[in-house]
Amino acid sequence: MMRIELKINGSTMPAEVDDDTPLLWVLRDTLKLKGTKYGCGIGQCGACTVIVDGQTARSCSLAATAAVGLEVTTIEGLSANGDQFVQKAWQDIRVPQCGYCQSGMIMAATALLGKKLFPTDEDIDREITNICRCGTYDRIRAAIHAAANGRT
Repeated sequence: MMRIELKINGSTMPAEVDDDTPLLWVLRDTLKLKGTKYGCGIGQCGACTVIVDGQTARSCSLAATAAVGLEVTTIEGLSANGDQFVQKAWQDIRVPQCGYCQSGMIMAATALLGKKLFPTDEDIDREITNICRCGTYDRIRAAIHAAANGRT
């Protein structure tokens, strides 16, 4: 075990980890940030998506030690009240059905909108590779467009 310090949602947080401990488990089990979800464990579904230095990262396949010195943002770091512009669009459009993938989707959408002010449908399809078991892709796309137009 080794002691590391991670910058999560603007705060420095200590953790005891093995070299290969995925960031996901440090977030959920050690730091008790339960918004980031476990889906597949192989970085394919995107339920565990966080933003690391402005880029999306699948926290189930990123070693926590690799995140040392980087800025990690989880769903909890977007807003204390769930009213960040993407979260608000998600609520207004009523995107979720089961909701399991939504924190990862919101993080991916937030990262996309950080790079591209007004993404096209093609941009969204290319950049948002998360899987939604309920198939709410049309509402996800609509919410991303709404968030792009309504950010504050």
